[in-house]
Amino acid sequence: MKEKKGFSINGYSVFLALLIIIGAVVSQAINYNVGVLSFVGIVFIIFILPGFFMVQPNQGKVMTFFGSYVGTVKSNGLRWSIPFFKRKNISLRVRNFESNQMKVNDNHGNPIEIATVVVWSVGDTAEAMFEVDDYISFVNIQSESALRNMATSYPYDQHDGDEIALRSHSKEVSEALKCEIQERLEKAGVKVHEARISHLAYAPEIANAMLQRQQASAIIAARRLIVDGAVGMVEMALTQLSEKSIVELDEERKAAMVSNLLVVLCSDKSTQPVVNTGSLY
Repeated sequence: MKEKKGFSINGYSVFLALLIIIGAVVSQAINYNVGVLSFVGIVFIIFILPGFFMVQPNQGKVMTFFGSYVGTVKSNGLRWSIPFFKRKNISLRVRNFESNQMKVNDNHGNPIEIATVVVWSVGDTAEAMFEVDDYISFVNIQSESALRNMATSYPYDQHDGDEIALRSHSKEVSEALKCEIQERLEKAGVKVHEARISHLAYAPEIANAMLQRQQASAIIAARRLIVDGAVGMVEMALTQLSEKSIVELDEERKAAMVSNLLVVLCSDKSTQPVVNTGSLY
């Protein structure tokens, strides 16, 4: 079932016509000239009055006629339609839904806590009203279901170079979550504007262990950078000593110098220099 435009006309013009009819009926009643025209006028008044309704901004009126969908009116202001049409309000405004914090397992089996915020609005009033029993409850349940499924598709943290992770690739994860929620809500006539993770953390039972793992990874990465820089500096020192013929070192002395320089450059504490006043040999 797809949305279609319902029949309605400007209510102000109908109201003006109604005033003219009322004036004519009252005029005839004052002149004691009550006849067929007065009766017809009264019938028109009774018929016209129930057809007035108001449409607020970003609101729609879904109309049915004896159980059949006849259209949706979205034009704002005072409107008039056939009185026999049953009208029901439906909001077209943008809404927010924030899920509860859920405990799920990520792609590596680690228990994590996750929650999402979904920004949505009704796009097709007919599907929202007639395809599902309660479209608001449908949005809430399907959004949480999509979040659970998405969380199991990615790891919490990035371990490989090109791996998409929940913590490090928020843009890609949000886009994937939005697409999955939109696919689930398509049948309810709902349009998803944005979906993003509002809460992400390891579950309390493994939080300490994972924190130590993150700290160890950071220390290893820092040490690797320090070692790379130290090796480059040692290589540069040996090359300049050799090119400028400052001192000639055999392999044993070179090894000792390399060892001393690496200790100085890679140590996490200040080293104490020892001055050699004697001969190197």
